[in-house]
Amino acid sequence: MTQNPAKDDPKLETENQDTSEAKANETQTPDPLAQIETERDDLKDKLLRTLAEMENLRRRTEREIADAKAYAVTSFARDLLGSADNLRRALESVPATAQAAADNALKAVVEGVELTERELLKTLERHGVRKIDPQGEKFDPNLHQAMFEAPDASIAKGLVSKVVQTGYKIGERVLRPALVGVSAGAPKPVNGSENPAADAGDKPAN
Repeated sequence: MTQNPAKDDPKLETENQDTSEAKANETQTPDPLAQIETERDDLKDKLLRTLAEMENLRRRTEREIADAKAYAVTSFARDLLGSADNLRRALESVPATAQAAADNALKAVVEGVELTERELLKTLERHGVRKIDPQGEKFDPNLHQAMFEAPDASIAKGLVSKVVQTGYKIGERVLRPALVGVSAGAPKPVNGSENPAADAGDKPAN
């Protein structure tokens, strides 16, 4: 009868068991190099994401600082617009004929008001505030506020025919839209004819 030496020899059986466990451990243990490369790629990805976030933060901060500088005087400038309007109304309330016939005292007052208005507008311009005076320009709802639309043969349809109140911009923002009247084009002809008198003359006599 043949006997199995490995089965009868406890030492040989133990060695076989150790060999099997070693092979199993080799199969389960990850490659150290592959693990290091995975960690490296993960850290590289996190670094790139962090750098991108920092760059976006830098640009956003620069933009906010620039906006703060450009629009810091918005509220103050808006309060001054009433003074500019009143100076313009004061000048327009004096007819040209009255200014021509006025004595030196009145002329001095008018010139003083004009000088004050110019100085105020220059001061506003130094702080980025500019007038919107769109007479004859195409109506733009982003810059203008239409008060009325009326026929006007002297100007094309859709153009600003009258500026009721001057508007202002600060930087690229509208501080106050210009109040305007918009042309509806030439008046419509009567009874569908552009020259009723000529049409009447062309009719044969009864």
